[in-house]
Parts: sequence; C-alpha cells; structure tokens
Amino acid sequence: MSIPELELVSHPLCPYVQRAVITLLEKHIPHQRTYIDLANKPDWFRQISPLGKVPLLKVGNAVLFESAVICEYLDEITPGSLHPSDPLAKAMHRAWIEFGSNTLNAIAGFYYAATEEAFEQKRLDLIDKFTWIERHWQGGHYFAGDGFSLVDAVYGAIFRYFNVFDTIADFKVFANTPYVQEWRQALQERPSIQQAVSEDYPQRLLTFLKQRNSHLSSLVHSNVNQISTHLV
Repeated sequence: MSIPELELVSHPLCPYVQRAVITLLEKHIPHQRTYIDLANKPDWFRQISPLGKVPLLKVGNAVLFESAVICEYLDEITPGSLHPSDPLAKAMHRAWIEFGSNTLNAIAGFYYAATEEAFEQKRLDLIDKFTWIERHWQGGHYFAGDGFSLVDAVYGAIFRYFNVFDTIADFKVFANTPYVQEWRQALQERPSIQQAVSEDYPQRLLTFLKQRNSHLSSLVHSNVNQISTHLV
C-alpha cells in the first residue's frame, strides 16, 4: 500500500499528539507536522476539527481526528503491526489504551487541584492507576513483552509528565510499583519516545504548570531553584 501525503496537526505539549508522533516514528512514515496554539486556534483549524482538539491527521483531502483512530490507521497502512494479531489480545490492548486516557485525566486533576487536600486525593488516584497496571503486569521489556506496541506509545507520553514532576518533589507515585518503574525506564530509552517532543519540552511543561494557579503551581514557585538545577 502506498502511503498518502500526511500532515499531523499538533501542539507541543499534547500527550495525545505524542502517541501519533511515536507511531509515525516507529513505522518510519514520512509526514509533515504543523503546530498550533490551542489558546488561539486558527480559523482553518476550527473548520476541520469537529472536537476542537489535536491531533488531527490530514490524509490528502480527508481529516482524521482522535489519537487512537489515527494511530490504528497509521499502523494499518504500513507493514507489520503494533497491535497483537489475536482478537482478544488486541481488545485487551485497546482497553489498556483507554485506561491510559483515563490516567491522563487523573494527571490533569493532579496539576489542576486547587488545594493541598484535593491535590493529595489526586496523588492517591494516580498511585491507584499504576497499581492496577502493576497487578496485571505480564513481564517483559515492554507492555507485551519484548515487542513495542501501541500501548507503549500511549504510556511513553504518560510517563514523560513524571520526568518533570520528579524535579518538583518526590510524590512517590511509583514507590510500590517496581514493574511499572522498570517499564517507565525502558520507554524513556526508546528513540521514538525521546524524539516525540522538542528539546525544550520540560521547560514548556514547567511554564504551563506554573500558570495553573493550583497547589502544584505553588510548589513549582517555591522550589524554582531546585527545579532549574534538575532541568539543566
């Protein structure tokens, strides 16, 4: 199958965009990437995005939206697959991808929590998410063993948040999940995951967190010197 001309409409911090970028890089798919400001969406974007979100994948004159759909399309138009062939295993992978989206919602709650009490509850929610994964871990380098899958693309973007969170304080999210911590480390070393964001991603995310007017943003402001040292 010949690959059509592809343009990925993106945002520098969006973890859902990162899923698509990781898939593009893993499958060695030529593409153009266009970044927009979600706080000031251009008119052309509003006209083609029914949900007003990124990523969008422009495939010739067609437009795909929703990251899971985009990733599966990219996987299907190229040789090999980042999904298992067994129908039940594939369904389980899709379920854990959805769990990843739910985890991203919990991460947003973590950095938006206004009070220390709400923040602590969100921290516990995150611990619970990763404990679920720990209990269902099958063993191996990646989620499905030694082979990289679309599930890994999803969680590579999730774990990236914690590289910055860890510079703010030790929130002990992975204190009792050694398998998940090993998975996190393995994904951090994957070139496609490293290259899915720009080099200034940590600074961009830190700036974003400082502007949330939340409990976490107050921790950023109070630990700014320590954080700067870790990000250098």
